[in-house]
Amino acid sequence: MARPSLLLAAALLLGGAACRAAAPSLPANVLTPEEERAGWRSLFDGESLEHWRCFRAKSVSAGWRVVDGAIARVGAAGDLLTREQFADFILEIDWKISPGGNSGILFRVTEDYEEVWETGPEMQILDDRAVPAGLDPKTAAGANYALHAPAAEYSKPAGEWNHARLEVRGAHVVHHLNGHLLLEYDLWSPKWRELVAASKFAAMPDYGRRRTGHIALQDHGDEVWFRNLKILPLAESR
Repeated sequence: MARPSLLLAAALLLGGAACRAAAPSLPANVLTPEEERAGWRSLFDGESLEHWRCFRAKSVSAGWRVVDGAIARVGAAGDLLTREQFADFILEIDWKISPGGNSGILFRVTEDYEEVWETGPEMQILDDRAVPAGLDPKTAAGANYALHAPAAEYSKPAGEWNHARLEVRGAHVVHHLNGHLLLEYDLWSPKWRELVAASKFAAMPDYGRRRTGHIALQDHGDEVWFRNLKILPLAESR
């Protein structure tokens, strides 16, 4: 049997290795030096809503506030839009939803119509555990709302943070949630047109057709929180 002093030394050595292996967690809403060098941009610094405004407005309504380093929907607010428009990009964002809550992340949104969802496809945000067992998978958390269902349920319970990644490259769109690939699809493809024609979006002539637009955070009437919003603009694909 090894002597106690040797066992202690081994334990300390292993403990030190474990500490070295565990990277320190970064503060919320901060880009890493590597992300900055790669061209990532922060859409929220944890304090200011300078990169945002409400749909068809010049400013942010009182229903959206910064609470504990997160963008929070705390009352009647209207949908929140990035001031800037984006064509191709990778978006990363943390979200958490209130019990029974519903929201969404929409992209390539324009203000030509009355609602953000008349032009922008939506990555769904939902408290899946609060809805009936008969929930349509195409409206579950992470879905391409009403058109494509996620591969499986990877969302966390209400009140816990989820990490979403949305990749938009020309017509090709990929959804990830909590490190899992959920789904991918091609805008404007025959399959896309078929799905849209069979959905409520059939009556919306510009749904999912724009090549650039705003990113929107949906006010669906429920409490929802967002943090670590960052975007990597990409060269536009054709």
